[in-house]
Amino acid sequence: MGDMTNSDFYSKNQRNESSHGGEFGCTMEELRSLMELRGTEAVVKIKETYGDTEAICRRLKTSPVEGLPGTAPDLEKRKQIFGQNFIPPKKPKTFLQLVWEALQDVTLIILEIAAIISLGLSFYHPPGEGNEGCATAQGGAEDEGEAEAGWIEGAAILLSVICVVLVTAFNDWSKEKQFRGLQSRIEQEQKFTVVRAGQVVQIPVAEIVVGDIAQVKYGDLLPADGLFIQGNDLKIDESSLTGESDQVRKSVDKDPMLLSGTHVMEGSGRMLVTAVGVNSQTGIIFTLLGAGGEEEEKKDKKAKQQDGAAAMEMQPLKSAEGGDADDRKKASMHKKEKSVLQGKLTKLAVQIGKAGLVMSAITVIILVLYFTVDTFVVNKKPWLPECTPVYVQYFVKFFIIGVTVLVVAVPEGLPLAVTISLAYSVKKMMKDNNLVRHLDACETMGNATAICSDKTGTLTTNRMTVVQAYVGDVHYKEIPDPSSINTNTMELLVNAIAINSAYTTKILPPEKEGALPRQVGNKTECGLLGFVLDLKQDYEPVRSQMPEEKLYKVYTFNSVRKSMSTVIKLPDESFRMYSKGASEIVLKKCCKILNGAGEPRVFRPRDRDEMVKKVIEPMACDGLRTICVAYRDFPSSPEPDWDNENDILNDLTCICVVGIEDPVRPEVPEAIRKCQRAGITVRMVTGDNINTARAIAIKCGIIHPGEDFLCLEGKEFNRRIRNEKGEIEQERIDKIWPKLRVLARSSPTDKHTLVKGIIDSTHTEQRQVVAVTGDGTNDGPALKKADVGFAMGIAGTDVAKEASDIILTDDNFSSIVKAVMWGRNVYDSISKFLQFQLTVNVVAVIVAFTGACITQDSPLKAVQMLWVNLIMDTFASLALATEPPTETLLLRKPYGRNKPLISRTMMKNILGHAVYQLALIFTLLFVGEKMFQIDSGRNAPLHSPPSEHYTIIFNTFVMMQLFNEINARKIHGERNVFDGIFRNPIFCTIVLGTFAIQIVIVQFGGKPFSCSPLQLDQWMWCIFIGLGELVWGQVIATIPTSRLKFLKEAGRLTQKEEIPEEELNEDVEEIDHAERELRRGQILWFRGLNRIQTQIEVVNTFKSGASFQGALRRQSSVTSQSQDVANLSSPSRVSLSNALSSPTSLPPAAAGHPRREGVP
Repeated sequence: MGDMTNSDFYSKNQRNESSHGGEFGCTMEELRSLMELRGTEAVVKIKETYGDTEAICRRLKTSPVEGLPGTAPDLEKRKQIFGQNFIPPKKPKTFLQLVWEALQDVTLIILEIAAIISLGLSFYHPPGEGNEGCATAQGGAEDEGEAEAGWIEGAAILLSVICVVLVTAFNDWSKEKQFRGLQSRIEQEQKFTVVRAGQVVQIPVAEIVVGDIAQVKYGDLLPADGLFIQGNDLKIDESSLTGESDQVRKSVDKDPMLLSGTHVMEGSGRMLVTAVGVNSQTGIIFTLLGAGGEEEEKKDKKAKQQDGAAAMEMQPLKSAEGGDADDRKKASMHKKEKSVLQGKLTKLAVQIGKAGLVMSAITVIILVLYFTVDTFVVNKKPWLPECTPVYVQYFVKFFIIGVTVLVVAVPEGLPLAVTISLAYSVKKMMKDNNLVRHLDACETMGNATAICSDKTGTLTTNRMTVVQAYVGDVHYKEIPDPSSINTNTMELLVNAIAINSAYTTKILPPEKEGALPRQVGNKTECGLLGFVLDLKQDYEPVRSQMPEEKLYKVYTFNSVRKSMSTVIKLPDESFRMYSKGASEIVLKKCCKILNGAGEPRVFRPRDRDEMVKKVIEPMACDGLRTICVAYRDFPSSPEPDWDNENDILNDLTCICVVGIEDPVRPEVPEAIRKCQRAGITVRMVTGDNINTARAIAIKCGIIHPGEDFLCLEGKEFNRRIRNEKGEIEQERIDKIWPKLRVLARSSPTDKHTLVKGIIDSTHTEQRQVVAVTGDGTNDGPALKKADVGFAMGIAGTDVAKEASDIILTDDNFSSIVKAVMWGRNVYDSISKFLQFQLTVNVVAVIVAFTGACITQDSPLKAVQMLWVNLIMDTFASLALATEPPTETLLLRKPYGRNKPLISRTMMKNILGHAVYQLALIFTLLFVGEKMFQIDSGRNAPLHSPPSEHYTIIFNTFVMMQLFNEINARKIHGERNVFDGIFRNPIFCTIVLGTFAIQIVIVQFGGKPFSCSPLQLDQWMWCIFIGLGELVWGQVIATIPTSRLKFLKEAGRLTQKEEIPEEELNEDVEEIDHAERELRRGQILWFRGLNRIQTQIEVVNTFKSGASFQGALRRQSSVTSQSQDVANLSSPSRVSLSNALSSPTSLPPAAAGHPRREGVP
């Protein structure tokens, strides 16, 4: 289907374009073929065909400065001729396809076969039917009417199978619909900056048309193909298209081609959009693969959109057991690791399934043997040919009983419970500002033991204001009076701040009266611009005098330089460079400083040390970020060698040092206290000065004075964790991380090293589960390595969002605490469901088994078993999986990876309730007829009418389950099981609804449900016995678990199974090197393929809780793409080798060591 729609879409565009060919100076075809060229070829082609990029702009009727006029008819025409900027999504699965998938479930197929055989035999009346000689086990001839009703059982089984299938299919369908809704929300949020009619505007990515002038900056993911027109220091990571991990430098005269889906790693600039949607490079690859399946794949904008309808084609889902698909899907994903919970559940389900299979086989064998021995040996009946069908009918009945035992034993509600619980949590987490991109991240978060958080924007408000300054030899504790500053100094200061900052950074008037002015762009720069305004100056005139195009050279900010510099040409042809950056770094490069009279004076190293002590440290200890602003003049000739950065960024003259305050968010200290109480260690990892970091950490409550903790700088951290050869050693990290609370002046590599070190540590008996927050492109590797990566929704770059598992839509640390609460709740919900489900399973299996062996007939009939299965599985999973979380969840320590799913307390509850239920059911089975003075239901012939006796047993059984469902709401042995029951309307509705349906089944179910109507007093007894469950629950709660030594736990991941996941890094590394070599060759095709597959993984996510591999596959910025080993793909990655390579900026010396963390 997808290919069809795509190619139609495609040819339609072709046709349009040929008819409108004359409208613009170039056709879509020409532009497409131009975009396929790279580097110098492209430059030559542009020169030969068009002249230069300006000429292309003219042909496309656009202006490089003003952009498009932006009138509706013009935009519409461009969309018609050049196509729209989206890739048409694949059609979602139809309801019927989902039904068909649900039917693929093995147990259901067995039941269907059994039911069809049963039906067939009931319509087949053999001649020997009336023959007295045939054995009718346990005698009792049937009257004619009964014989006619033989088909009911088969039909009823088929009907209940249809019910189960419809419920499953509907679940899948609504999940997919929900997911598409979520997708389209994400889609609409995706904006890009373009220039239209001279105004800089942000428009949704889908609105971008050919001819638009787009502004690209650090951290963007390009939404369309285009030509680079103007900019500075633009470096692009094209690995997602080419597989080459080196960053490509773009320039108008060497390589102006910008391709969709690639990441901007450094610098900024403007591009002319030349191809969109299916005609962009990414779009072409999609079309080749016929996988236009990505929901408006917004040119790959955010790996989030994968609406992987296509993934469903690639991955036939076994949806009847919703989550069984998980395991299959997970296995099929190369080296993909299951999330902790899924690992435990799969193991448990397999164990239960095996037990059920054994039980059902034994049941069938016993029934068959008993019947044959009784008939042919004890009663010595001959096997008459005309009796064969009658005997076969018995055997079929035995087979059906066996299958029902199996059906009840297998908890197919488990996957459903997991899915419902996760889907429900994700929906609710949206309200708590958590946009979950990978379902299992939600559950992993509940096990988190450590959070490594950024400072700026997460713990603080990210609203920077200058509060102190050191200008002209005076340290001002508040904003100085403009008159006290020398005019020369003032002019330099205003120019240095206005010109040497991104022109996209501005301070706009407040939206509402009395609000604070709006800060747009880089927040630190906004703080500096705010300082200029506070000094009663204005930066706008300076900028309009020196527009962006006139800047001679820009050294953009990056994590290595930690500073930004801009060179301008002065009227007298000489050059001036303005610099700003972290004060300790820029001051080291200053050899002069402006004094009170605005004259430069010598600034010696010892002056610097004194200044650090007297000015910078006191500012930092108040929790301020210190920024130094400086400048340097160069002669016009000889022109300096601008590429030799070390010489250029030296001999500066310091203008001023400012202290910028970024206040702590008011709700953060409380949130951090909750985390610490919940057993989660919060660590702060920041690029800031160590004194600033320590001051903020104390304000937040991350460190308390008098505690034993470490605050390290990145350099010191690296010195401590590396051996003589400069290799990182795990033992050394283990000595540091348990006490480390603040890591300051850290590079992205340090953040990644720390996260990896904590995750790989075997220092504690439980493996640490680490969550990381990040917003910059350079946080990508750490976000990917972590078990759960949180990206900032407001301040975060596209690259960070793509590497993350959860996006914090309000950038607020307290939302992380909500995520922990929801994660723990998911885990508890599933435990509640298990406790309930297993009680039912144990009882139903034993009753069916013993009943069948002793009385030749299960007291619970096939159809009744299926009904029990339906309420127990589907409804209970709904009811128990939607319990809302409470604050009490944060009062306990995390469970950890190898805590069993079923604790001893739960085992006690399961067995305790099973004992109660079995005792009562067997009492009713064997002496029930005497208690109620009714006919015994035991030993009834084959098609006899339903007895009151067995109906009472069935009814009592269901009543006990209903009341036990209330008991199951608490799993830690709490006494008050009704606590908060009305906060969960779904639970109340389901319990009451099940009760109502049960009344209908018993009173009017008749033959199909093998029920006969009961009198009121019999009903009362059933309900009374059910209520006993609640009393019995209290009795069980009284028994101390510690006394019951014999109780075993179940569903734990043993150490044994963890070892292969924690493979020794050495081995994995060798694989990596091999993989890397392979990758080099497979450039475009495999890149494309990889990309597609990754982007298609999604709709399933709701089904399977598997992570969007795409998000993780497409390597983030700092990482070398050549190693995007697939085991990056799950948010709870235990076995991530060095797949995340260090930033390319490592010293070359390191490259020689094989153990060095994968230097590209």
